[in-house]
Amino acid sequence: MEGSDLMSVHIVLFDGVEELDFSAPLQVLGIARKIGTPLEITLVRVDGPGTVTAGCGTKVEVSSGWAPHTADLLIVPGGGATNPNRPGVAVEIERGVIPAALRAAERRGLTMASVCTGALLLGAAGLVRGRPCTTHRLSQARLAEQGGEVLAGPGHGAPGPRVVDDGDLITSAGVTSGLELGLWLLQRHYGTAIS
Repeated sequence: MEGSDLMSVHIVLFDGVEELDFSAPLQVLGIARKIGTPLEITLVRVDGPGTVTAGCGTKVEVSSGWAPHTADLLIVPGGGATNPNRPGVAVEIERGVIPAALRAAERRGLTMASVCTGALLLGAAGLVRGRPCTTHRLSQARLAEQGGEVLAGPGHGAPGPRVVDDGDLITSAGVTSGLELGLWLLQRHYGTAIS
């Protein structure tokens, strides 16, 4: 999928999002943009513009609302997947707004990617069912319960792949995997010379 056309990337933020989950791919793609790669990167909220309080308390002002029809790529970070009493993935799954928005956004030409437990939001949207995918090792069983074909490592307890690319669905495992995801996305769209 090499190309020189502008790629519009939307990174979905929500209260409780893990800072590194969204900042790692943002940093990788942002550096590529600075050196001339044709990328447009937008932070978005499904609920419209506003302030997001990330998992460690970082406040992020998001000026763009939900407009997946203008994106080529949606990146869904994770954070807060195990505690239903604190903002994060668990609360967003229960609330149902982000999963419904992701489900409605699915269309030809749109790639959805996740970092870490962001895959659970894609799973709650029904987008991983029957597809190879990955997430944080402590959430793999839950992703499998959502219908994903979670790729594990070769032996008991061995980690699986850091990035799983299934065409219009790309998932990455663990908090720091956002770095690998960002690099993979650049290589996939623009070729090996860029990464």
